[in-house]
Amino acid sequence: MPAPLFITVFGLPFHPLVVHATVVVVPVAAVVVLFAAVWPQFRRWINWGAPALALLAVVLDPLTTASGDALRHQLPPSPLIARHAELADGLLPWLIALAVGALAVFTARLPWVRRRWTLPPVLVAIATVLAVVSAIGSLVWVTLVGHAGAAAAWHGVGG
Repeated sequence: MPAPLFITVFGLPFHPLVVHATVVVVPVAAVVVLFAAVWPQFRRWINWGAPALALLAVVLDPLTTASGDALRHQLPPSPLIARHAELADGLLPWLIALAVGALAVFTARLPWVRRRWTLPPVLVAIATVLAVVSAIGSLVWVTLVGHAGAAAAWHGVGG
């Protein structure tokens, strides 16, 4: 299998650049979705912001993992990088669930949706639980991935 396309931006590998966007957007999206799921005033205030942030996180993840795979092929083999890559591959399902939960929580409570359809309360509850669980899971998983990446990048430095 050929190595993935290695992209640089102004001479720097793309991965460390895009990863900063990911490690900001994913936790922010998770916290925003969590608040929107359980706090009606916040949900009204944030409006489409919760689903938009969750969808942005879904878009950033493949860019981050693909650029990480490309960078990995430029470096000597390392069990720390392998562990980071393994964990990174598990983030996308959490982010997809986060986006689905955010969209479900938001659309289930839109006034025109409520006027047009009578949603069983159990569906709204399921959407809320999905949003809360996926927000917490996304926060935990992105922390694990980020910690493993930092350990791989900074192993042996300063100590």
